[in-house]
Amino acid sequence: MIHLFWYMLSLAGPRGIRKDPILGLDEGVAMDVAHIDLLSPDSFVAGVPHEWFTYLRRHAPIYRHPEPGGPGFWVVTRYDDVVEVGRDPESFSSENERGGVVQLRDVEMDDFNRGGRMMLTMDPPDHTRYRALVNKGFVPRMIQALAPHIREITGAIVQRAIAKGDRCDFVVDVAAELTLQVIAELLGVPLEDRHKVFQWSNRMIGSEDPEYAISDELVRQAQIEMFMYANDLAAQRRKQPRDDIVTTLLNAEINGDRLSEIDFNLFFLLLAVAGNETTRNALSHGLLALIEHPRQYQMLVDNPSLVPAATEEILRWASPVMYFRRNVTRDVKLRGQQLKAGDKVSIWYISANRDEEIFKDPFRFDITRSPNEHVAFGGGGPHYCLGANLARMEINILLEELVKRVGAAPKLTGEVKRLRSNFINGIKHLPVQLAAATG
Repeated sequence: MIHLFWYMLSLAGPRGIRKDPILGLDEGVAMDVAHIDLLSPDSFVAGVPHEWFTYLRRHAPIYRHPEPGGPGFWVVTRYDDVVEVGRDPESFSSENERGGVVQLRDVEMDDFNRGGRMMLTMDPPDHTRYRALVNKGFVPRMIQALAPHIREITGAIVQRAIAKGDRCDFVVDVAAELTLQVIAELLGVPLEDRHKVFQWSNRMIGSEDPEYAISDELVRQAQIEMFMYANDLAAQRRKQPRDDIVTTLLNAEINGDRLSEIDFNLFFLLLAVAGNETTRNALSHGLLALIEHPRQYQMLVDNPSLVPAATEEILRWASPVMYFRRNVTRDVKLRGQQLKAGDKVSIWYISANRDEEIFKDPFRFDITRSPNEHVAFGGGGPHYCLGANLARMEINILLEELVKRVGAAPKLTGEVKRLRSNFINGIKHLPVQLAAATG
């Protein structure tokens, strides 16, 4: 990969010259920022290019990234700045007729929202009203009520994975299966339909990866299929209400506001994709980190009370959503840089969660890390992750069931295959062997 090629060139210098302890660069020798390409998904296939983000945090924390055929965009890499941008929707908007919050390159928002408005692409006060409606489905009582069944699901999944021996693909057999079953439970989707959600999600999020590569038309088709499924599910709940989140959302009303049909469809899509992709990848990165740090896994076996702290470290370490975009509404300065109204800004959680000014020894995986105020869920502000408590619950329960049922640290049995994406920090396949605990 080109960034690794130039990185290795930068290491070649006269003997005796002191090296930067993190970057490995000769002191006084600058990395050529022209070779930093955050637009290319290829830059992330071999792993997150942390050397780029480390360099930018130190030397260009608010960096103007070029964009072939476009105006370019600002790259925000330091923790405090990421949090500041995320908490200031008046200056850094999630609304934009040609961009929204996901794509670095401009897109027609009708293609993204399909004629409606997704919560991701709203600012207060509209976002505040919409979020108040959907929050009714995520009150602690509803989430906690799922815990016993999630534990039952998780135990069965882990036992099946153990029985596979060295043929277990942790992503497919455990992480994806768990998150899909939880989303199915949450939304009231019949269990036999859970893999439809998996396929739609992969087609929409992973379409730049060769394994999932499809045309733009097929991506849109996946959206349409999910919308139609959401419509059918809503029609069933109107006829036969249940004590589930779909019924709650359909009946939610605040000051006369209710979710329209297209709003419900878009929220169903957002919840199905976000609840599947993000937690699945956090779980997969978490297990890989524990495989690479077997003493940390043994610490969990010996002391399961460390599980909540381990969950927070996994979230920091994985940062499943690497960035979000914002759009500048007015001229504003950020860390001394002048940003103009209309500029595009990308806030990189994957970099903020390795910020040396916030996290001691940030490239060390440490399940006892405290404090651990990571920004894996967005760092506060109006767009703080709605499903944060559910995600934490899933990770906590899986870790508890793993250390109870799998005694020795899991072993890697093949090649780890990463998702080709500069947005989702994803693992597609993680071949492992989970050995049953003895005694």
